[in-house]
Amino acid sequence: MSTYVLVLLVVGGVFLLYLLIFQILGLRIIKSNEVAVVEKWWSIHGSLKDSIIALHGEAGYSPDLLRGGIHFRSTLMYRIHRYPLITIPQGQIAYIFSKDGVPLTPNQTLGKIVPEANNFQDVRGFLQNGGQRGPQRGILREGTYAINLAQFVVITQKEIKAIYTGNKQERLELESMQGTLTLRDAFVPVVIMGKGNDISDLMGIVTVHDSSPLQQGEIIAPEVGEGHASYQDPEQFITLGGRRGKQIEVLTDGTYYINRLFATVEFRPKTVVPIGYVGVVVSFFGIQGVDTTGSEYRHGELVENGCKGVLQKPLMPGKYAFNTDAGKVILVPTTNIILKWNRGEVGEHKYDQNLSEVDIITKDAFEPSLPLSVVMHIDYKQAPWVIQRFGDISMLVNQSLDPLVSAYFKDVAQTKTLIELIQERSSIRERAVIEMKNKFEKYNLQLEEVLIGTPKSSKGDVQIENILTQLRERQIAEEKKITYQKQQSAAESEKSLREAQAVAEQQSFLTKSKIQIEIEGNSGAALASKAEQEANQIIALAKANASKVRLEGEADASKETNVGIAKAQAIDAQVKAYGGAKYRIIQEITEKLADAIKNTSVDIVPKTMVSLGGNSENNNSSSPMILDTLLRLITLDKLGISIPEDNVTISEANVPDANIPETNVPETNVPNTCH
Repeated sequence: MSTYVLVLLVVGGVFLLYLLIFQILGLRIIKSNEVAVVEKWWSIHGSLKDSIIALHGEAGYSPDLLRGGIHFRSTLMYRIHRYPLITIPQGQIAYIFSKDGVPLTPNQTLGKIVPEANNFQDVRGFLQNGGQRGPQRGILREGTYAINLAQFVVITQKEIKAIYTGNKQERLELESMQGTLTLRDAFVPVVIMGKGNDISDLMGIVTVHDSSPLQQGEIIAPEVGEGHASYQDPEQFITLGGRRGKQIEVLTDGTYYINRLFATVEFRPKTVVPIGYVGVVVSFFGIQGVDTTGSEYRHGELVENGCKGVLQKPLMPGKYAFNTDAGKVILVPTTNIILKWNRGEVGEHKYDQNLSEVDIITKDAFEPSLPLSVVMHIDYKQAPWVIQRFGDISMLVNQSLDPLVSAYFKDVAQTKTLIELIQERSSIRERAVIEMKNKFEKYNLQLEEVLIGTPKSSKGDVQIENILTQLRERQIAEEKKITYQKQQSAAESEKSLREAQAVAEQQSFLTKSKIQIEIEGNSGAALASKAEQEANQIIALAKANASKVRLEGEADASKETNVGIAKAQAIDAQVKAYGGAKYRIIQEITEKLADAIKNTSVDIVPKTMVSLGGNSENNNSSSPMILDTLLRLITLDKLGISIPEDNVTISEANVPDANIPETNVPETNVPNTCH
């Protein structure tokens, strides 16, 4: 029994010691990675009424934490809430909800930042310097913090760190807050970056949810400067006069630790003005500007930067972090724009997607549809004027250019037949460019070219096709005609070529023949000269014989005067009858020759040689002289040589005749016309 009693005494002693040390003395061992919140059960200073943190020793949660080490807090008076230090991982954000503090003002949604709170680690400094209850503007970034969870609730992506008082409603509100932050992706910083070293195509549009509201008439908050570190310092943003709502200032490439309860960020693509375009800015934000268009322009106003309205200066090609909530950028092409009035063709810009062929009526009552193309250009300096006047390029095309172009070509078609419309397309186009250019300039546009297509007939109408078929057949006929002419010309050229080739081949023979012709010509000329000399010789001989006859006839003139005169008159008549002396001589010689041949035995043709020249030794022979003379006369006649009449006197003496007596006839009795 004594042993049993001893054991009981030992156990009782240990229990009493435990009660003394841990319960009455309150021995607490806090690890270095832990903190503890002290909750006081009772106090001589009374209890709290409208707060939970006992700053003056009241019953409640103490603002001070127990850090690592040995502490004595009697369980009879204190309750210890021990937990690990709050650690925020790298690249994450934690949010704070304050349970105690000054209530928020009506224009606040978040509690202000209290620098004396040392990132919410000094509860006493927080409360004594005007710290407010509710969600806070300040956040916790990566690091380890000794946070009094009785005063501050720390909300992370994975858990809610707090000392609950048993109020279920409080827990539900905190869980709802965590859900909202999760939807906003609020536990990580805002990161805007491109791939590699490229600039991101995104930007951040910021909406602030805490501060003074916008002024009347404003739709976006003005820029307040750079002191708030791109919305990362909410307190400084408000101090600078920042207002809640959409902000004109946007976030560009970088990393931003922004409290998403204070400001939310919406990612939007940057505005890109491609090459060949300018961006006309229509600003929804700014002061009332002064019109820069002048008093004569009545279609709207252009203003300077920072004013509401259409800005006078457009954006040149490039990439811009333009806040599309504060305005819009209308792209205007500065390259040539081709608008096609053709249902089957639509340009990449889609400006002509509502255009179709122009329905026209020609002078000869045809009703085709005419496809057109118009090439125009907008000067980049005139782009704001065009937008101010028409709103955008699509409205310009559909509401102005389409009616203008259609009406013009309808009017032109009424003055032309269908064939004229087709055949005179070039002149119509040139005229259209000149006349329509002035109309386009009134719209601040530059017309470059007008292109006219082939008129098309409606479905089932074959009349226009018949006209075109006739024109095609006519053109084919013209082309054939030209082809035949070309072929004829080619054939003639080929003929000339072949003749030239033949001449070239026979050139040596032609040269020889030309030389031979010259030789023959020279020989003929020599023979003619010789014949002429012999004819002169005959004439001289005839004169000599005539003189002889006259001399012999003078002696016997009286006897034969009458006979000679009669004979001379007969001869003269015969000469006239024959048409000339030479023909009478030929006739007489022929008759004498015939008589000589009849009455003589001399051969007409010499057996050995016929000589055309006279020989004194043979003058006594009559037949050779007669033949010789006859041949000479025939030769002269063939050569076309005339015997002068004044060189010939015909008498009976120069023609021997056995039957005619030799009679001397005076020279005066022979007429000069007898030859």
